[in-house]
Amino acid sequence: MTCRQAGILLPISSLPSPYGIGTLGKSSYEFVDFLEKSGQSLWQILPLGPTGYGDSPYQSFSTFAGNPYFIDLEFLIEEGVLDKEECENCQFVGHEHYVDYERIYAGRFLLLRKAFLRAVELGKINTADYTKFVKENTYWLEDYCLYMAVKNVFGGKCFMDWDNDIRLRKPEAMASYREKLAVEVDFYAFLQFLFYTQWNALKAYANSKKIEIVGDIPIYVALDSADTWSHPELFLFDEEGRPEGVAGCPPDAFSATGQLWGNPLYNWEYHKQTGYAWWMERIAHCYKLYDVVRIDHFRGFDEFWYVPYGDATACNGHWKKGPGMELFETFKRVLGERRVIAEDLGFLTQSVIDMVRDSGYPGMKILQFAFNNWEPNAYLPHNYQPNCVVYTGTHDNETTLGWLAGLNAEDKEYVRAYVGGEDDITLCRGLLRVALSSVADTAIIPMQDYLELGNEARINFPSTFGDNWKWRMDKDALSDELAEKIHRLAKIYGRL
Repeated sequence: MTCRQAGILLPISSLPSPYGIGTLGKSSYEFVDFLEKSGQSLWQILPLGPTGYGDSPYQSFSTFAGNPYFIDLEFLIEEGVLDKEECENCQFVGHEHYVDYERIYAGRFLLLRKAFLRAVELGKINTADYTKFVKENTYWLEDYCLYMAVKNVFGGKCFMDWDNDIRLRKPEAMASYREKLAVEVDFYAFLQFLFYTQWNALKAYANSKKIEIVGDIPIYVALDSADTWSHPELFLFDEEGRPEGVAGCPPDAFSATGQLWGNPLYNWEYHKQTGYAWWMERIAHCYKLYDVVRIDHFRGFDEFWYVPYGDATACNGHWKKGPGMELFETFKRVLGERRVIAEDLGFLTQSVIDMVRDSGYPGMKILQFAFNNWEPNAYLPHNYQPNCVVYTGTHDNETTLGWLAGLNAEDKEYVRAYVGGEDDITLCRGLLRVALSSVADTAIIPMQDYLELGNEARINFPSTFGDNWKWRMDKDALSDELAEKIHRLAKIYGRL
């Protein structure tokens, strides 16, 4: 990223829609139009994978598949495989501004199954486009679809709790389940075809408006995933096919017991022996979806926190070495120079700092981390180098207004002295200006901060469960007046 540019962070799930969650339909195209009017060039989203228990896009059933919740129902109505009354009768909306995942889970798949059966009846499933999609994506699609079909047989349980024959992918069991579940497997393939058809159309529309998509690749895959089940050799598993250790982070000032993420850890020695082939496949897939990729938890490639499997907390973990720059040197050699954002937040050792520098990737600067006890730190804008991406906050932070409301008097005085302004609204606006005026090549602002919303609009509370990933934007939020205001800021600070 060599020129000054600006963008907005807004998850697909947070878009307004009549059916309970943001989709790849009308509101996503309207948001692209809003970005264009606002002088923005980037739309940052969160991971697009299918979510399960906990609803986190960072715990997906597949690193390659798309989330069926994002399939636009209006498109299926136009295709004649659903009718409007059926969709309206599902009552997806528990609250206009929050996703009710329980309702979505209960109703969305019923509708999608109806659409699938009608598509079969109408001969819409064996088209040339569908056949081409299945052929081009066989490398991940077959395992994902079978995983989801078998998962339903076992009441939605993770494969760790399946019968041993299919858990360990015994050939006889695999053949038997493929035969018994052939229609269900086809159903999940059909959903992926719908998702990718709609996503590719949306991305093409955005690119035609000179809007690029910033996507997110989580460092880890979920334990409950087709990736883990189909390729156990990629992970630190024992002879019984169970994890030896899982991911997390150590105790710190925020958590006395650390964070226990529970994701399986990579067998980096195996990856090295294969020339990081799976990683190259995974990253290449990301660049089919996105124009720029944000690599989550970048420091985990230098060292990662290994927690013994079965531990209740992350306290007994220890650091182990990751692949370091070798992975990214392979990436550049195999896939060429690609645009990357390195998520380099948190406590950084010198070896991590060196890895970010040697990669050449821009790191992240978060303004909410900058104002602490009047102490100098790397997040203060006057310390930036151009090769970075500045945010007021991310999906893991409070909204800027919410953060300001909770600041102690000393730190708020520091913000006031640095940005100007008196009340929280003027301080919020001042922080936006500070981000946009900084020397950072790229500035990305969460949509909630432009809308001046408090913590009722927060996306995620890290280390908590059950009340995350829910916020949805008001259907009337994207006014011409707001677009004009954002455009003016982009123009003033040379980011058009």
